Amino acid sequence: MLLTPALLFSAVLFTIGVAGVLFRRNAIVIFMCVELMLNAVNLTFVALAQQIGVGGQVFVFFVMAVAAAEAAVGLAIILAVYRHKQSVSLQNMNLLKDG
Repeated sequence: MLLTPALLFSAVLFTIGVAGVLFRRNAIVIFMCVELMLNAVNLTFVALAQQIGVGGQVFVFFVMAVAAAEAAVGLAIILAVYRHKQSVSLQNMNLLKDG
């Protein structure tokens, strides 16, 4: 079946994204790993659309719209943190604490 390589590649991409979110401390790298996970899900939707129908491809457009909004808001937050802390490392990020 031709569907298995696409799903395997999608699982590998998603796993790399999860590992990047869990083990990295740089906000930009974490942001890119979240985008990688969204792209892995898009690949799964497109691969499964061959069997289920065009519903998977419709979901891809919704995920892309959410990813675009997330990119705009996420980059704005990262820029605001960089301007305040002069770093995008999440190691000592405590901007929301009082004091």
